[in-house]
Amino acid sequence: HKAAPKAQEAIKYGIPTLVLNGNLVHFGGFKQHIGFFPGASGVKNFQKELIKYKTSKGTIQFQLDEPIPYALITKITKFRVKENLSK
Repeated sequence: HKAAPKAQEAIKYGIPTLVLNGNLVHFGGFKQHIGFFPGASGVKNFQKELIKYKTSKGTIQFQLDEPIPYALITKITKFRVKENLSK
């Protein structure tokens, strides 16, 4: 919320979502990881910083047995805020 204070909370695709001028980011807890879904651009623009995490086109997996990279999540979310507000 600190990275996107004007975003609204919603449930989309069955998981928590922050919405600001469209879907911003989604996230959800799974058995062995936390899924963070910043969309394709959120993954593509941070490829170098995400190298140690499992990713796909629009998904990042943070394993539960490793520290959560809150600063990186904040950075990606702020990027998505700028991207959505420029639409």
